[in-house]
Amino acid sequence: MYDIIIIGMGISGVTAAIYAKRENKNVLLIDKGMPGGLLNNIDNITNYPGLPNISGPDFAINLLNQIQSLDIPYKLEEVVELKLSGKIKVVKTTNNEYKASNIILAMGRTPKFLGLENEKLLLGHGISTCAMCDGFFYKNKDVAVVGTGNSALQETLYLSKLVNKIYLINRRDGFRGDAMLVDEVKKLPNIEIIYNSNIQKLNEKDSKLDSITLDTKRTIPVSGLFLYIGFTPATKIVDSKILDEDGYIKVNKKFKTPIKGVYAIGDIIKKDIYQLITAASDGARVINNIE
Repeated sequence: MYDIIIIGMGISGVTAAIYAKRENKNVLLIDKGMPGGLLNNIDNITNYPGLPNISGPDFAINLLNQIQSLDIPYKLEEVVELKLSGKIKVVKTTNNEYKASNIILAMGRTPKFLGLENEKLLLGHGISTCAMCDGFFYKNKDVAVVGTGNSALQETLYLSKLVNKIYLINRRDGFRGDAMLVDEVKKLPNIEIIYNSNIQKLNEKDSKLDSITLDTKRTIPVSGLFLYIGFTPATKIVDSKILDEDGYIKVNKKFKTPIKGVYAIGDIIKKDIYQLITAASDGARVINNIE
C-alpha cells in the first residue's frame, strides 16, 4: 500500500515523485517505457534553465539517476486498468496490482497520425514519429517531414545532418515554432520548405514507402516520412467521465480531477504552454495540494 502512485515517468511524474519523497511519502512510479518519456525522442534541448544544449536521452538519464539516488521505487510495467472510485485506488499492470490512497496521472501524450489508408502499415517501413530513433536508417537518402511546430523544426535540423535532402511539408503559410528554429531551418541548403500543402497519398513499393503525393498533385520520391503534426493525450485507460471533449483530463487549479484522491499533471491536462519547464512545475505543485 502506497501513499501515492504516479503513473508516467516523464519530467512531470518524476518531479512529483522527488517532491513526494521530500515530504516523506511512500511513493511508487510506474511507466511502460523508458524513463523520460518523449524526452528520449528529442535530439537537443536548448531552453531548459541551467541545462543548455543537453540531449533528450541524457536528460532522461539524469532523471533516472536522481530517482535511483533518492531510492524512489519504480516499475517498468504497462498499466492496463485503473479502479479509482473507492478510497483505496487500485492500479493493475500487466504483471502486478498496486494500491494507494492517491493517484497522480502523468502519462503525457502520444504522436498524432495523418489518418491515411496505409499509414499504420507503413509505420516502421518508411514512416516514423521519431527522428532520433530512426534517422540513421535514412542516411544519405531523401526524406520528408510534416509539421509546423517546434518538434518538426528540431527534428528537421537533426535529420539535416544525416540525410541527403528533406522536404518540409507545411500545411500553413508559416510556422508555429520558435523564430530562432525557423531561421536555422531556412538557412540549410538541403531543406526544401513546401507551404500550403497536405499529404494526400502514401505510395509504397515492396511494402515500403516509395513516395508521397500532395494535394497539389505533386509527387515526391522519398524513402522516409517523419510525422510531427501534434499529439493526443494518452488517456485510453482513464474513465471518460473525467475527460474533456479532446480527451484531456479535467482538473482544477490544484490539479484535482473530479474523482477524490486522483490528480493529473503534465501534458495529459489542457494548458496554454506544453514545455518541459511547465511540466516540471506541475509535478512540484501537485504534491503540495494532495490532501
